[in-house]
Amino acid sequence: MQDLRARDEGWMRHALALAVRAEREDDEIPVGAVLVSGDGEVLGEGWNRNIGDHDPTAHAEIIAMRQAGRHLGNHRLLASTLYVTLEPCAMCAMAMVHARIARVVFGAFDPKTGAAGSVFELLTDPRHNHRIDVAGGVLGDEAGLMLSNYFRRKRGKPPL
Repeated sequence: MQDLRARDEGWMRHALALAVRAEREDDEIPVGAVLVSGDGEVLGEGWNRNIGDHDPTAHAEIIAMRQAGRHLGNHRLLASTLYVTLEPCAMCAMAMVHARIARVVFGAFDPKTGAAGSVFELLTDPRHNHRIDVAGGVLGDEAGLMLSNYFRRKRGKPPL
């Protein structure tokens, strides 16, 4: 159990570093994601690109899954874990279900559009032919603060 928590926190730190790049390099909302195989290999990673790419589907999770699919030469991402700094939205959650991701670990909860328990329960819904194990709140305070400060800066307010 402690090994899993340490591994989750380590990969979440990687996702947080990607989120920093989203804001610093592209002035995007700081959300980062990394998809890891069961053996601990990075299959894909990314950060939000929807503003810069003019693409409403270019969320961090989608970018990471697209890279992983190309890396594996397969649309199924079996036995993988996706680490993302913000609770997935409905679009990303359903893409994860279709990709057959085994596990999702997220940082901050999203009380407005979260689809991994906050608003919807799409990843674990028994009506789907695939369900995903979910762990939320991993380094959630840090991830949430990063997001809050991004929006505060956009509104000309000092960081928290």
